[in-house]
Amino acid sequence: MNTLPPSSPHTLAAASVTRTMLQVILALIPGLAVYIWFFGWGISINIAFAVTVAVAAEAVMLSLRKRPVLPYISDCSAIVTAILLAFAIPPLAPWWITFTGVLFAIVVAKHLYGGLGYNPFNPAMVGYVMLLISFPREMTSWTPTVNFLPHELGFMEHAIFIFTGQLPAGLAIDAFTEASPLDTLKTNLGLGNTVSEIKAQLGLDEATSRLLSVIPIFGVFGGKGWEWVNVGFLAGGLWLIYKKIIGWQIPVAMLGALGTMSLLFFLFDPAQYASPVFHLFSGATMLAAFFIATDPVTAATSPSGRLVYGAGIGVLMYIIRAWGGYPDSVAFAVLLMNMAVPIIDHYFKPRVFGRNGD
Repeated sequence: MNTLPPSSPHTLAAASVTRTMLQVILALIPGLAVYIWFFGWGISINIAFAVTVAVAAEAVMLSLRKRPVLPYISDCSAIVTAILLAFAIPPLAPWWITFTGVLFAIVVAKHLYGGLGYNPFNPAMVGYVMLLISFPREMTSWTPTVNFLPHELGFMEHAIFIFTGQLPAGLAIDAFTEASPLDTLKTNLGLGNTVSEIKAQLGLDEATSRLLSVIPIFGVFGGKGWEWVNVGFLAGGLWLIYKKIIGWQIPVAMLGALGTMSLLFFLFDPAQYASPVFHLFSGATMLAAFFIATDPVTAATSPSGRLVYGAGIGVLMYIIRAWGGYPDSVAFAVLLMNMAVPIIDHYFKPRVFGRNGD
């Protein structure tokens, strides 16, 4: 009998692509729950449809590339891409928006570059930018919080509208859509209003808003409803850091850079620039910091490189929000920094063990 122990390693690592992706999906649940509470069931329908399209597209592309289908699909990377893209699509967007965006993300941004591990750009953000540029009207029609809708849509009413375009009798789509808080702020600043005036007009309490028949856009410290969605994503992101699924460098650097930029301009002219808290808890800030920018394939690799990468995203986000044409600037900032990753990795390399007397 052979009594020799088997060759090392003797302990299997707990980490795997599938395990990591499942942990990311679990961490998205708090943000999803808050999203549904404030904005209705549309997001859940979009996610289910996006996941279905993503898995089907992944299977087809793997078959065309003569790769084993089941092992690659079971890593759940396509599912995470679909969920992140669904969060970036308005909850009442027609089905073909989700279908087109997911298909572009999986086929073009992922598989045409060689599949998972070879794509230089975040697939979900590539799909989102393609949709935003191609279909700006559909991609900028967001819904207010459900308690200010003329008729609260149920799950089936959401599904019917998304897949057929039909609302309950006597209701028009204009009553269910509005610009995002970041877009509203930017537009009104362009009209010569100050931040305090805009918030006074569109940040009313519920009783006053109903009395004046005005839908409030701004909440306590961010966009109405969106501030709490961001809190949900913040909670999920901190859990990912605690579980060591992601590192702290990118989220801290990104949020720190965005907060610092917004603080400087807010102190310089608070009438024209929103507070750091507003920027941190509006739009997709926390989703980007913990779930999008931290994509291990497209982000920088070394700890110091991740700090530079995250800070670059934060700075670009503020620049585009303040002076660019797209108020929620996450996708453009992430893709621009994806382009900078090779040079960041070149100049910020991990320290090699054994050098300098180690």
